Amino acid sequence: MAGQGCGARRPATACLLALLLVLTGLVGCGARTGPADTATREIQTLLDRQARALLDRDQPGYLAAVDPAYARTALTVFRRLATVPVDGWTYRVTGVDRTAPDRVTARADLGYRLRGHDSRPATGARVLDLTERDGRWYVTGDRPADGAPRHLWEQGDVATVRGARSLVLGVGQSPERLREIAAAADRAVPAVSAAWPAAWVRQVVVLVPGTLTGMGELLGAPGTSYRGIAAVTTGEVRGGADAPADRVIVNPDAYGVLGAFGRQLVLTHETVHVATRAATTPSTPVWLSEGFADWIAYRDAGRTPAQAAPELRRAVLAGELPARLPDDPDFAFGGDSEALARAYEGGWLACALIADRWGEGELRDFYRAVGAHPGREGAVEQALREVLGTTPEEFTADWRAYLKERLG
Repeated sequence: MAGQGCGARRPATACLLALLLVLTGLVGCGARTGPADTATREIQTLLDRQARALLDRDQPGYLAAVDPAYARTALTVFRRLATVPVDGWTYRVTGVDRTAPDRVTARADLGYRLRGHDSRPATGARVLDLTERDGRWYVTGDRPADGAPRHLWEQGDVATVRGARSLVLGVGQSPERLREIAAAADRAVPAVSAAWPAAWVRQVVVLVPGTLTGMGELLGAPGTSYRGIAAVTTGEVRGGADAPADRVIVNPDAYGVLGAFGRQLVLTHETVHVATRAATTPSTPVWLSEGFADWIAYRDAGRTPAQAAPELRRAVLAGELPARLPDDPDFAFGGDSEALARAYEGGWLACALIADRWGEGELRDFYRAVGAHPGREGAVEQALREVLGTTPEEFTADWRAYLKERLG
């Protein structure tokens, strides 16, 4: 799912302008400090002090950076974070726009870590409003950037449940529900590790908002996009050990109507995404990442393909055998729920085919090989050839025959 990157590139036009100024003698080799640079440094220093006060639970120090008109809102956030095991909190100012002689809007990347769970910070883009009085800056507002997610503590008081291998943070949920989710996450971690023995954090952070709308806010999207989706996992699909921290976000409405088996299946599936994050890149097609997650979730579940793939089975029995593996758009939320189910089921059975015919080790090797490819084009083709000794055409034909065999 979605994540935020950092490190914006300088526009080419700005680089060209700077070069022309140097060549015409309008600027020297040494950079000059202007009012905007000074404001940026002062605001960065202010936010660094406020972050330190937050981590130290120093309320006066935290409010020292806040305008009195904003103090009540800021104090609410400070109080709610007392129940969240925050172990790191940083702002990195990326831009400052002056909106009045004594007012600016700052853009910043917020990164935070959860104690005992995050090796890398979770990140998000923020917009802060500030005012200047007597030569000092004060925060008057702090909100997500357009399209960026809100944080759980911006939605209400946060309840925290620690499992043996999980941390569950919830808003508007009963303690019993949060403990049940923590227990399911605790069971998911060893099940995933047994099928994916590579190094990973072996810890899961689960966020449980109070409503579907709250889920959408945590994802920076309309909640209606996730209606009927029990949970999703956020995180950057870029691979490598420096990928930001993942969060499993539960849809309280859809998750709540599932039985015990379904709830466990969902959390195991999402835990796979956490475990495989370092091996999942833009080269990985969705059918493989989602199919692999379902393959592990169903691996020891005792369900037959007919039970686990009802929508695809109906299509096969009706003579509507898919002609190809699911494409990425087939997994889009908010559309035809039956078509979405067929896409997930088709991806799962493609991974099941590899595990059955070539072996579980080869399936893991295939997954890594696809993700390690430098780009999407040719990634699956090369892994099919080098890991499985087959071609896309042969694999698709084998997959279609496998669907008829297991679902017909």
